[in-house]
Amino acid sequence: MINAAVAGLGWWGQHVVRRLAGSEHLRIVKAVETNPARAAFAAEHGLAFAADLTEVLGDPGIDAVILCTPHALHASQVLACAAAKKHVLCEKPLALTRADAERSVTACNAAGVTLGIGHERRYEPAIVEVRRLLREGVLGTIMHAEANFNHDKLANVPAGDWRTSPKDAPAAGMTAMGIHLSDLFVELLGPAREAFAVTTSRVAYPETGDVVSALIRFESGATGYLNAILVTPHYLCLTVFGSEAWVEVRNDTHPDTPGPSHLTLQHRDGRRETRTYQWVDTVRANLETFAKAIAYGDPYPFTDAQKIGNIGVLEAIWRSAASNAPVRIDRLG
Repeated sequence: MINAAVAGLGWWGQHVVRRLAGSEHLRIVKAVETNPARAAFAAEHGLAFAADLTEVLGDPGIDAVILCTPHALHASQVLACAAAKKHVLCEKPLALTRADAERSVTACNAAGVTLGIGHERRYEPAIVEVRRLLREGVLGTIMHAEANFNHDKLANVPAGDWRTSPKDAPAAGMTAMGIHLSDLFVELLGPAREAFAVTTSRVAYPETGDVVSALIRFESGATGYLNAILVTPHYLCLTVFGSEAWVEVRNDTHPDTPGPSHLTLQHRDGRRETRTYQWVDTVRANLETFAKAIAYGDPYPFTDAQKIGNIGVLEAIWRSAASNAPVRIDRLG
């Protein structure tokens, strides 16, 4: 059993605590939170409470730290965990620049600690099937992928919240939702080379925007498009187009909420296959896979290159949106 602390008891930190209740692999025993009003939540769930991360990093009873903190803090906190020899799972994004992602990966490798990342969509059964179809060549040559992650769960974030700040959330919903889509792209289509993005503010988030759209070119020659909207009813979809077939996955619900997903596979000869997959707790699956990697040396399905490469896409997108010009990922500092 891996004993862990969760840093940050906001919406997602509380969700992580609830999802791990009763886990046989990872037990949260302590919470770190600067807001003393959230001590009641920690007490309700039997967690010790600390006001500063240093109290956890010096605690020999803590094996791992789960970071659910504002995005701009992630890189420095991952480095602090590595220095303290604590395994660390960082909620997305791992960092806001590729250079910081590289430093984080290098520090964890040097310290001999596991670095996890909060991209749970890889564990969805329909996404697992898409991965199999690509691996076995069913789609033929991959031409293009499109993905949307749109909802209104964060539509009414109060002014002054860190999610409204360009420092923590550049490029509208990219750090909240789009980063999950680019993670799938990097895994399924390989390294990305270039991105061109635009943002706009239609009804909310005047400083950062409530819509982001990005075109991405991959080293393979394939292209991709992703879109994230912070103020619209739920719409979650991934489509991969190949020379022999295309496959689409649509989710009825946000990944934190039970609900089915639907896969459609369209072959060039006209055959169409449809399948429905029931919801699984992918948040718990990712966290328990992280724990098994620590305890037993089991493989963790995110390579260092993918962790860094995805942040390269993120940085290219927010820099492109700011400059209104394409950004080459391999030229990022």
